[in-house]
Amino acid sequence: MNTARLDTVPRSAPAAGDPPDRREIRAVIFGLMIVLGLGAIDQSIVATALPRIVSDLGGLTHLSWVVSAYVLASTSTMPLYGKLSDQYGRKPMIYAAILIFLLGSVLSGMAQTLMQLIIFRAIQGMGAGGLLPLAQIIIGDIVPPARRGRNQGSIAAVFAVCSVIGPIAGGVITDLLSWHWIFYVNLPIGAVALVMIGRALKRPHHARSRRIDYLGAALLTSCTTSFLLVLALGGNEWAWNSPQIFGLSALALVLFVFFILHIRREPEPVLPPDLFRNRLFVVACIVLALTFMGMLGASLFFPLFFQMVMGVSASHSGLLTGPLMVGVVISSMVNGRVLLHRFGRYKPAQICGLSLATAAFAVLAWAAATSRGFWTIEPTIFALGLGLGLVMPTMTIAVQNALPLAHRGVGTATLAFFRSLGGLIGVTGSGAILAYRVQTAGALDGMHVASLTEAGMKQLATASPEAHAAAIALYRHAIAMTFATGTAIVALALLALLFLPELPLATDHGAEAKREG
Repeated sequence: MNTARLDTVPRSAPAAGDPPDRREIRAVIFGLMIVLGLGAIDQSIVATALPRIVSDLGGLTHLSWVVSAYVLASTSTMPLYGKLSDQYGRKPMIYAAILIFLLGSVLSGMAQTLMQLIIFRAIQGMGAGGLLPLAQIIIGDIVPPARRGRNQGSIAAVFAVCSVIGPIAGGVITDLLSWHWIFYVNLPIGAVALVMIGRALKRPHHARSRRIDYLGAALLTSCTTSFLLVLALGGNEWAWNSPQIFGLSALALVLFVFFILHIRREPEPVLPPDLFRNRLFVVACIVLALTFMGMLGASLFFPLFFQMVMGVSASHSGLLTGPLMVGVVISSMVNGRVLLHRFGRYKPAQICGLSLATAAFAVLAWAAATSRGFWTIEPTIFALGLGLGLVMPTMTIAVQNALPLAHRGVGTATLAFFRSLGGLIGVTGSGAILAYRVQTAGALDGMHVASLTEAGMKQLATASPEAHAAAIALYRHAIAMTFATGTAIVALALLALLFLPELPLATDHGAEAKREG
């Protein structure tokens, strides 16, 4: 009888109660960094190849959906991966996420029309929705909260490196081969990720309830997708006061009401209501949503500001935005390896970080409105990155430390969902502010400023100096307003952060088990 039971567990698999050693942790972290790089580098590579894609497939007016379809699908599936990983285990779900991502990559590379590419990118996004949450969940399973900061800093480093490598690789691959190959390069990276995860992640999963809340999953996905479509289509494809937007908004609201009623009756809901009775979890979701709302909403316009207002080239504008990620990586590393590891507290560093980010946004708004130069703007962007790096990775650790093991997966994924949702709202809102300011500007020398594209800039350069200066001033003040809006939003995040409880970080998984018990 004992032999039969032992045979069901591979000999190489460690016992569930044994703490992982350093070798096992390093192997798992290395595999997860490859997984994260798979998703992170794809986004920047595709953005670089978009001009070539539209020249081959056409459909310029719908080109943004190549990115939007991916983001919508990945955001709406994040909570599902967390819940399913709690029930079926982390390893099967991260396998599923990688395989779905690779399937979408192959199909995207084979696309012959823009509509096919948009659909296949949505499939790719359905896989990408599990990469970051599952990586954070697995790190939470094997590393105690008090020692988790250095690993969360590694995640920030992966995204920073990929944000630099991606555009370069995308340009080289597109020029030497074709845009189709920017999707095919995911295959060898994904194969390495599958092998590394398979070899490193050997911890047995404690089987839990096998009941799957299919109706709840369908309601959550449909509600989220409807809301995200409102954000993506409003002000672009359809006017904000159009019947289509009102209809989508009403559908999202109705689905949300049905979802809330459903999870209150369902014994194993896809999104447990108990999560939202946890004060730390609720505050953390609010803080991260507001932080990303302000950050993405304002930083999206850094390249536009440098190119259209400061007059630098597209390649140089990319370099000028680099200090943001450099600051994020430095502060994430310092916070995880020094502050969090040594003092075991997360809230003081987060308060300092959001205070610094709020001040940096305010300085950027002032600098943009008053025509300050690079010597003011570049250090401020670096300071903004430093502030944000003290907040983002640490919040995930705080949430995982506060949740029981049964809800750690869905809680981590739901936190990532609210972070992504806040970013989408910020991008949409800032875009609407900029568009409103430009569209109400009227005409300069017979040329409407709303048509000020790259070709329009060349045409405007031949116009009168007064018209040229007026157009630059218009964009300067419009972008300054987005920075000011970012200041207000991040200040709200700082205010919400004051209500975040601070729990002692568990130094080992045994302490976590006692707390949950």
